[in-house]
Amino acid sequence: MTSHKKPDRIFTYRKVERKRLAFSLVITASVMVLEIIGGIVSNSIALLSDAGHMFTHAFAISISLFAIYLARKPSCRHRTFGLYRAEVLAALINGLFLLVMVGFIIYEAIVRLLNPAEIQIFYMISIAIIGLAVNIISISILHGSHKEDLNIKGVFFHMMGDAISSIAIMIVSVIIFYTGWLFLDPLVSFLIAALITSWSIGILRDSGRILLEMAPKNLNIDVIEKELKNEFHEINEIYHTHLWTITNELLVLTTHIQITDNMNEDKLINNISNFLHEKFNIIESTIQISHEKEINSCKI
Repeated sequence: MTSHKKPDRIFTYRKVERKRLAFSLVITASVMVLEIIGGIVSNSIALLSDAGHMFTHAFAISISLFAIYLARKPSCRHRTFGLYRAEVLAALINGLFLLVMVGFIIYEAIVRLLNPAEIQIFYMISIAIIGLAVNIISISILHGSHKEDLNIKGVFFHMMGDAISSIAIMIVSVIIFYTGWLFLDPLVSFLIAALITSWSIGILRDSGRILLEMAPKNLNIDVIEKELKNEFHEINEIYHTHLWTITNELLVLTTHIQITDNMNEDKLINNISNFLHEKFNIIESTIQISHEKEINSCKI
């Protein structure tokens, strides 16, 4: 027997996050276009390079927006859980994308160490200020949503990494201007790469847990089974409990429960389902009731 807790969220799903991402995308794309025009007019390679950097941000945000669009599609006989996990795939892609960015940063830093080059301080600071302003706006827009949504988290850390990079570039530019210490430029790049790598690994680990059908980090099926036995004295034994996540906040559980005779099974299932939803935020539970000893219907 089954009991479900699946609210209708097709039209309201990620409504706030969609607006925030869309606003951030408009800002990022606008600055990218301005930098392309400015780079062509001023013949500045630095501005054109930063426009390319802005494109990577726009790409990351676009992936997240597309994932939300897919996640809003209704479930059907082919997609019984819908496409909510498109967001997890987006987070995985953005996590890998961050590692690619790290590889590019490290490569450029090594080249600069081996072949020190004169730095155009004015362009360096100007681009850093533009990048910092855009990233601060995007960070303030996305702040809050990144705590619960793994998809938004990938974009948020992308922006955070670039904001820290911009601040570091501004500080280093001033130091280089007065001291001529060109080695500081690649040295700071290595530190930034290490920071972004740690964030990327965290995103990849969290998305990997979901895609591998692992239980969420803050929940344990042994604890859930103990809580159920304490709450419902009708339960004699619990078998074959499985818990996994569709997305961070969409938890699903299946279990087999042995109970005493002469019980209102439908009422018990409904009460257990409500308890799981209220206590552990499990949005859908499938509960099989039996009166005999363990039924070996689970083959894993």
